[in-house]
Amino acid sequence: MADTVQKPGNAAPAKKAATGAFTPAGVSPSRRARHKYTVRLWAVRHSRFFEWFYHRFAQGFLLLHPVWKLLGYQRVERPITFVERHVKGFLFDCRMCGQCALSSTGMSCPMNCPKQLRNGPCGGVRANGNCEVEPDMPCVWVQAWKGSQNMAKGDAIMNVQKPVNQSLRETSSWLRVTAEAAAAREAAAAGKDA
Repeated sequence: MADTVQKPGNAAPAKKAATGAFTPAGVSPSRRARHKYTVRLWAVRHSRFFEWFYHRFAQGFLLLHPVWKLLGYQRVERPITFVERHVKGFLFDCRMCGQCALSSTGMSCPMNCPKQLRNGPCGGVRANGNCEVEPDMPCVWVQAWKGSQNMAKGDAIMNVQKPVNQSLRETSSWLRVTAEAAAAREAAAAGKDA
């Protein structure tokens, strides 16, 4: 009978589940492709470029507000969400929480944290900067801090993030941010006219 050797970093989810221990679903490195870490870390290293690009992208999306409004935000939600899921999924390993915080977390998605912490590390970060739950994975918040240091508005990492609104999961944060910005712009214009 061949001995089964546990690989370093394997959280042994079946064994942990039998003991009643917390086993986050779908986050084990053995279930993820290694390239996602590579691309995610590359995106953090190039956070200043992504900050610049996102600012221009958001402006372009806001210019398209009349189109989204004409077609109906609900009607375009599905195709935009499809594109957003694939683009942000590839670059940032996005979890589609619907409340994207990439621009204030150094282009490191906090939803990749096995504990899904939105406002900093848990205190169990290993000496090498890796996660306590998944020892082979760099801590999302250590990477967020590194990424924020490259960004022009890197101090945004100090802003407290609201808890995740689960009703927005699997919706487009691009469209939501655009609709909110358009509403704010229209309210400001109405305030000037009054």
